[in-house]
Amino acid sequence: MQHLKALLTKFIVWTIALWFILGVFFNVDFGDIVTISIILTLVSYAVGDLWILRRFGNATATVADFVLAYIGIWLIGGAIIEENISLGWASFISAVVLAVAEIFIHRYMVNNVFTDEDYTYADRKISNKPAYQTEFAEEQDIRAKNRNEE
Repeated sequence: MQHLKALLTKFIVWTIALWFILGVFFNVDFGDIVTISIILTLVSYAVGDLWILRRFGNATATVADFVLAYIGIWLIGGAIIEENISLGWASFISAVVLAVAEIFIHRYMVNNVFTDEDYTYADRKISNKPAYQTEFAEEQDIRAKNRNEE
């Protein structure tokens, strides 16, 4: 049930953000905005929230959502939007607004959806810290010990 609430929240946020940018400033039809929102919400939830957010954290997932939104709005918008707009700028501005909104969606996901034992930070497969190991020995200088034995 938590996944459904998160998905619905994400869809509403994406639809409002895209309506504000594409609808108000670029006069795109609301049906086109809803179509783009449905497709990108599902893809972004599956890739950005369920896979990248759990393994790499909020910052990486936000960058991935920005890239996905920018490329997705540009490609899908180029296929379905009939208005003559500057789609590159519309995609960029929309992606920036959505990336800011995704920061809060990711916080909601971590605090409310990933509370199960199945969703822990142990799922993170990549560590950014190098794994160094220190080796200790009794002698400080091995050359000095060899000289004393001779």
